[in-house]
Amino acid sequence: MGKENQTWVGEFLLLGLSSDWRTQVSLFVLFLAMYLLTVLGNLLIIILIVLDSRLHTPMYFFLGILSFVDICYTNSTVPQMLVHFLSAWKSIPFHRCVLQLYISLAMGSTEFFLLGAMAYDRYVAMCHPLHYTVIMHGELCLGLASASLAAGLTNSLVQTLMIFQLPLCRKVVDHFACEILAVLRLACVDISLNKVMVAISGFLVIMLPCVLVLFSYAHIVATILRIRSSQGRRKAVGTCASHLTVVSMCFGTAIFTYLRPVGTSSAGQEKMVALFYAVVTPMLNPLIYSLRNNDVIGALKRALEKPKEKK
Repeated sequence: MGKENQTWVGEFLLLGLSSDWRTQVSLFVLFLAMYLLTVLGNLLIIILIVLDSRLHTPMYFFLGILSFVDICYTNSTVPQMLVHFLSAWKSIPFHRCVLQLYISLAMGSTEFFLLGAMAYDRYVAMCHPLHYTVIMHGELCLGLASASLAAGLTNSLVQTLMIFQLPLCRKVVDHFACEILAVLRLACVDISLNKVMVAISGFLVIMLPCVLVLFSYAHIVATILRIRSSQGRRKAVGTCASHLTVVSMCFGTAIFTYLRPVGTSSAGQEKMVALFYAVVTPMLNPLIYSLRNNDVIGALKRALEKPKEKK
């Protein structure tokens, strides 16, 4: 096989989620509604945090960054998926495929590190409340957010370069987006080493933040158990419940998918996991944090009352 056929693929064809037209139209309506809810919900969280001074705390600083990351993650794959639902020719140019894989992988990695930073913030708030403002100062918060983003971008850059320097001799991707394992299957050479590197990278990106989360919540639970009043325990649990819900969803799914033995996941499983992170999690995050958070609900009420007061 010639080198040109192996390495230069001008565009890729995405198989998507279904080949049935009616199913695709139904999925288009469903995912369009979820996409709009995701973008509007996360934008609302960011706007409330920026406008309401009562939300200018480390906890909501990280929540605002998380909402921004979710918007970027969703926009890296979902708009193209929606267009392809109504298209007969589901193609994506080579350079857009590279960019899509890089952004989605970077934002996904960043989210894990951010959840670890948010767990540390809750640990300090619960276990060292008197020193909270001293420990979680602005520079540390900015440093943790920047480090999370830098780690995510670096991990994605390394993985993207490793994948797209491989000789690719096929262009049909059994996925709705340029996902890392789906693109690897297009290579003309043995990809065992690449799969191992993906597993190692996933282990570091998932398990390092996960260890921080487990450490933080082990101490938080111990602190909660020492609270004598039942009302105080309920308040403490409510403070961490939203974050713990998101953490359980994200880390549970990622550990089940990416930390299994190499080669055991199927294309169908990879599509479902990609959908979960691209659509479901970014949509649920603002709902979980707003519906279970009195501060966010209060900020929304104050924002809605301001136009009435001006009249």
